[in-house]
Amino acid sequence: MTGPDGPADALTLRVLGALHREDVLGLRTDGVLQHRADGPWLAGPRLALPVAEDGFQSRHRARRPLLELDGTAIGGLDAILDAVAALADPRDRSGHLAFAEECRQARTAERLQRATRDTVLAGLAARLGADPADWKGHAGTLGFDTLAARRHHPVHPTGHARAGLDEDALLAHAPEHHPEFALRWVVLPPTAGLDLGPAPLPGRWPSPADLGLPGPGTALPVHPLTAAALPLGDLPGARLADRPYLTVRPTLSMRTVALADDPAVHLKLPLATSTLGLRNRRTVKPGTLADGAAAERLLAAVLAREPRFAGRILHADEQCWAHSGHELLAVLVRRQPPGLDDAVIAPLAALLAVAPGGRTVLEHLADRFFDRNPVRLYDTLLRLLLDWQTTLFRHGIALESHQQNIALVLDRADGRTRLRLLFKDDDGLRVNTARLGGLGRRAEEFDDARIRVDDDRPLTDLFATITGHLCTGSLAFGLAHRGLAPLPHTLGLLRLRLTESLDRIGAAGAPLHAALLEAESLPVKAMVSAGTLLDKARSGASDINKHYTTGPNYLRAARAWAPTPATGPSHTPAGAPV
Repeated sequence: MTGPDGPADALTLRVLGALHREDVLGLRTDGVLQHRADGPWLAGPRLALPVAEDGFQSRHRARRPLLELDGTAIGGLDAILDAVAALADPRDRSGHLAFAEECRQARTAERLQRATRDTVLAGLAARLGADPADWKGHAGTLGFDTLAARRHHPVHPTGHARAGLDEDALLAHAPEHHPEFALRWVVLPPTAGLDLGPAPLPGRWPSPADLGLPGPGTALPVHPLTAAALPLGDLPGARLADRPYLTVRPTLSMRTVALADDPAVHLKLPLATSTLGLRNRRTVKPGTLADGAAAERLLAAVLAREPRFAGRILHADEQCWAHSGHELLAVLVRRQPPGLDDAVIAPLAALLAVAPGGRTVLEHLADRFFDRNPVRLYDTLLRLLLDWQTTLFRHGIALESHQQNIALVLDRADGRTRLRLLFKDDDGLRVNTARLGGLGRRAEEFDDARIRVDDDRPLTDLFATITGHLCTGSLAFGLAHRGLAPLPHTLGLLRLRLTESLDRIGAAGAPLHAALLEAESLPVKAMVSAGTLLDKARSGASDINKHYTTGPNYLRAARAWAPTPATGPSHTPAGAPV
């Protein structure tokens, strides 16, 4: 503990908030609101939690870093987690112990971030410029990734934890430290039977001889943190090269790296760790690369039918990949769109990150591109993002395009600001085959049967939790938290722009309108329960990233605050220069 507002308390508050939100041990549903001398508490038969009003993904949040058990206050995260584990069902005890370890890993990572903060920010300013609005091109994006990696995840309380990685491994390979390192390589014999994507490997791909292993075969890159864990015995004839090849920097995803001398080229590599939950392994399973490529082709087909988005919605090329059949040996070669060297390309996850100098990235970009008006930037983003995502819903598609997988592309066209959106990594989508119409044959290209569904509920859940909470709602609350705009204004604007987008697709948007704008509650990711505390037999989760609890519907509450189209901040067509 470092004091009432210190880092240890902050982690404890996030953990208690998640346990309450996910109703672990009935913390939410068994609690009765009490008003004590120090403020409100939620008190159940044995547990009581001091709370404050929240409203984002939970009605309440933890107010003080303690939990009361049978009338006795317990402070300190380790002691709190020990008490919770002792009360848990014996079948879930191992999950609770694993979560305690995740909390320790998060503490280590966050302590390291604090120790290196000034050095990393100074290095970014020296390398890319003091003003993030000058961080152009794909090299600049890596700087934004570093800033974003230092922010807390909007849902998961221990988002900085990486299982099994010590401080040296984090310093050398984690995006928040902006390191460079060289890749290892494995050469597979011609008999290995590699599964290859529709696009060939790049011409600059190393030969076995380039790696000091002459002879026939195909080389695949291996992340240095995975090399020691790679079971070469399961891959007959595979040879691990001693000679490293290609220098890279980590992206926000960490398992995806960008070439240092050509940051428009990314390599997504299996990583022998877990993030956002014990069961959320960072390996690459067979089929996921093919699904991502199929999703990209499906989106291209939609864009061909929706010409008003041409040049405004961009997508990385993800057609080149190779998979050995083992989840620790595979690669996706992602190529970012060309022609963006003079644009600022900032992932949504970086907008509220603290930049060199202490202000947020969003404020810097608003200064440069939106006449120092952060709300105008937010509004322009809302109009294009919601227009595109609701259009996809009309076609039967919902993307798992969270704040890490969408980037703003900002530049000037004809003397006016132009905002575009760049998407990547869409293998977690859901497709309602009943809505696809003439695109229906493309649904058969997906390897994961969970992608294909026959009703709208999986799509509305995904829209609410990803496009709603992570991409737009978090910014509405974040702008208010930073004092950049009143919360009623940002939420009212969000409701207005979502309503306008749904109106554009007519009757096809009725399920989204009912689920997002009128429902009493919204689905909320239960990431700790599905990812660590409970195994799949106990949670019932078919997909740990799509297992939900419920939270308050701030979009419904915003009905009283939403401006009318006549009084909204701007009326420029979505994605047009402003």
